[in-house]
Amino acid sequence: MISTRFGMCAIAVGMLFSAATVAEDMSKEKFKSGNERIAGEHKSAKDACKSHSGNARDICMKEADAGAAIAKADLKAEYQPSSNNRYQASVKKAQAEYAVAKERCDDKAGNAKDLCVKQAKAAEVAAKADAKAKMKISDATGTAVQKTSDARQDARSDKRDAEYVVAKEKCDVLAGDVKARCMSDAKTAFGKS
Repeated sequence: MISTRFGMCAIAVGMLFSAATVAEDMSKEKFKSGNERIAGEHKSAKDACKSHSGNARDICMKEADAGAAIAKADLKAEYQPSSNNRYQASVKKAQAEYAVAKERCDDKAGNAKDLCVKQAKAAEVAAKADAKAKMKISDATGTAVQKTSDARQDARSDKRDAEYVVAKEKCDVLAGDVKARCMSDAKTAFGKS
């Protein structure tokens, strides 16, 4: 029953701190109001912990702190979108979840506690590794997309240049004003000066 209550508390804290969907370009005012909202929700969540005692209170406080840290990191990643800020948000989440899991381990003793702490640390390391991999994949994908776009642009340019050479060659069989008009039309059609 106690773990169920904490699970429900964790879900409630997570819902409190869930970032609202915002436009791609978040204004400075929305960012500031988001930080104020997070601070208010953090205070409310911590106040709710006062009804607990002992390690239950400590866990509740860690959950409140974790929720605020995650929400702030997510808000920053939305305000200043970049693969590094998304990575930092994932790292903050891993650290916050580790802090909560480690606090939960305090309810255990001896080898069970040691095992619990090591499992929590392993989960943190795995989450950080996943975040780093996602960042590297995102960066590599961005680079690949840019290189692909550049290659396509180069190919289009090469094709237009080749088509212009063909158009000029067709004009070479003509003479006088007709040839001049043909060359002028070819230059206009292919954007040549």
